[in-house]
Amino acid sequence: MKNLITGITGQDGLFLTNYLLKQNQEVYGISRNNKHSNFFSNLQSLNKHNDVSVHMFNVDLTKQNEVYNLINDLNPDFIYNFSGPSSVYESFLNPKKTQYEIDTIFNNLIFACIENKEFPNFFQASSSEMFAKSDSPLSEKSEFLPDSPYAIAKYNIHRNISELRNKYDWNINSGIMFNHESEFRSDEYLIMKIINKVKEIKEGKNTSLTVGSLEIVRDWSYAGDFTEAIYQITNDDSGDDFVIGSGVGSKIKDLVKLVFNYFELEYENYTNVDKKLLRKNSPQSIIADPKKIYDKFEWRTETNLEQTVNKCIKFKLGI
Repeated sequence: MKNLITGITGQDGLFLTNYLLKQNQEVYGISRNNKHSNFFSNLQSLNKHNDVSVHMFNVDLTKQNEVYNLINDLNPDFIYNFSGPSSVYESFLNPKKTQYEIDTIFNNLIFACIENKEFPNFFQASSSEMFAKSDSPLSEKSEFLPDSPYAIAKYNIHRNISELRNKYDWNINSGIMFNHESEFRSDEYLIMKIINKVKEIKEGKNTSLTVGSLEIVRDWSYAGDFTEAIYQITNDDSGDDFVIGSGVGSKIKDLVKLVFNYFELEYENYTNVDKKLLRKNSPQSIIADPKKIYDKFEWRTETNLEQTVNKCIKFKLGI
């Protein structure tokens, strides 16, 4: 089986690659550059693999001809699309770029498959950011009301998936993924920002941590737990939409306390709140309702927030 993973060097691509290699499947990855040493180092840290099983391509997914040629030559059995901008904050700074890249990458992949008359099982990484504000856990049937350039682009694709599924009888799936973190997250994401700042406080290099809120609630999971869900969804014959999350909400305060506790510090002594850091119209609570995926595949997350935080800290400290 040929598995094509776009955005392979991100945390989702990394964990999925590890999962597929354990099953002796071939992995073909698309990356924006030719520097893959960090990816293979992280892969080795998860498990010992023969890197020959991973074939890397430097393809510009915004170029239709390059994507067409790749699909034509490779003829993959599965496509997992994790590529494109992933920061909601950055999407406000560069809205046109964000929407263009997310839309164009997906459309080029779809165009290449249709033109080549090849319809591999397809997984599209959708986002909980697409949902309208709600006080209840969010399911596949919840209302969508995207309010950021990132979320709008993701929603447009999500809406197109059902049309493609019906028109071509295509096993194309949308995984509506809620917040998921890991030790491989880059430093611009909240969990790593908090860890880096608290580490500096412990080392005497800083005196305080400032966050936009302590009361905002999010459904945080460990990215590695999502891998089996993504695999099960894509390898099923139905083609469907699934919410992927833990169903457990935690406050930013809980996250902050866990990090400070690890470094044996009292968070109250060092933490400030500045509401200006919050993005406009940020929902107070975003929690998944993963009943559908549990009923279908009996899948649920296994790693709680404290375990996730500890993994991230230990990796950052080189432990």
